[in-house]
Amino acid sequence: MIHCQPPATMHKNQDFPISIEVQLLGGDSTGERTTCNLCTPGTNVEMDGKLVTQHCVNSTSKTFRGDQWVRAEVVVLGDSVVKHIANGDTVLVYQKPQIGGGNVTDYDPAVKKDGQLLSSGYISLQSESHPVEFRKVEIIDLEKEYRKKKK
Repeated sequence: MIHCQPPATMHKNQDFPISIEVQLLGGDSTGERTTCNLCTPGTNVEMDGKLVTQHCVNSTSKTFRGDQWVRAEVVVLGDSVVKHIANGDTVLVYQKPQIGGGNVTDYDPAVKKDGQLLSSGYISLQSESHPVEFRKVEIIDLEKEYRKKKK
């Protein structure tokens, strides 16, 4: 999860942080199942200039089956553009991550300010129903490069 709300602002019984979720999924032996999907607990995004309010959007990634390493990258340019990348292929792009929508309960209304753009936040790594391994987690500050391109 990226652009996560600060843990100290979550209510005790809040079921999920307000965040942008980069869903990492493996495939079964049959059928297709993409990875680096987008889910939006307490948030919305824009795609092609239109507000997207559905909770999950599948990426265009291929299905990764079995026990293999997949390189997942997320390029986050503040509240501007977010790109999900799987093994070097850009599989999802959206803009203007913002607070809004549902799929979060027992939140503090003072924190959930619908329409507020998300330009920063916490990063959370989680596994819901199956084990996940991370070989390496890197955070690279792109602010200087981003500012150069905006000029």
